[in-house]
Amino acid sequence: MKRLLESLLEEKAPGPYPSFLIFHLIKALEFIAQTGKVGRGKLSEELKIGEGATRTLIERFRDADLVSASRKGCSLTAKGEKVWSEFQSTFPQKTQMNRNELTLADCNVAVQISGGADKVRAGLEQRDAAVIAGARGAITMVFRSNKLVVPTISKDVAQDFPIVFSQITALMRLKENDAVVIGSADSWNQAEFGALAAAWTLIENDGA
Repeated sequence: MKRLLESLLEEKAPGPYPSFLIFHLIKALEFIAQTGKVGRGKLSEELKIGEGATRTLIERFRDADLVSASRKGCSLTAKGEKVWSEFQSTFPQKTQMNRNELTLADCNVAVQISGGADKVRAGLEQRDAAVIAGARGAITMVFRSNKLVVPTISKDVAQDFPIVFSQITALMRLKENDAVVIGSADSWNQAEFGALAAAWTLIENDGA
């Protein structure tokens, strides 16, 4: 899944260099999956990118056999549904959160990464990815031995940051070795894109 989606960002000749990023691809797949069939204009509005960029995105999806397009709009192919199903199993939960002790803004989106804890170091890579995506930052946590931990900050979130712990455990069913990233921004859209970009750094390419 990761290798396939990242290949859609590569420069291809002839054709324009894509002006969208990985989180636009993810959000597009999600929106098409949830809507069933969507037109280019509506998709452009949802992704906050121009119609030209959206046209290129849809063409890349079609070339990869992830979507089919008609006058009524775009819908996922069987291959697209399979990729989206794999995405959902890798990132089982994405949800909005209120501001808490660890977040940086009023708009916060948390993403759960199944089995992602092993790739977390100090959380700096996730923070940087979120900032590049337009968020103010991101906080990364891991769930091990029935404890939620923030590397270099807290060995027990339940004790040190009870509001965060209460929010996370109410919204997500964490399993051993899961990771959680929370993207913070001044808008929900930027917070979501930041969280997705941060979460994306915690999965391996297939066969890697």
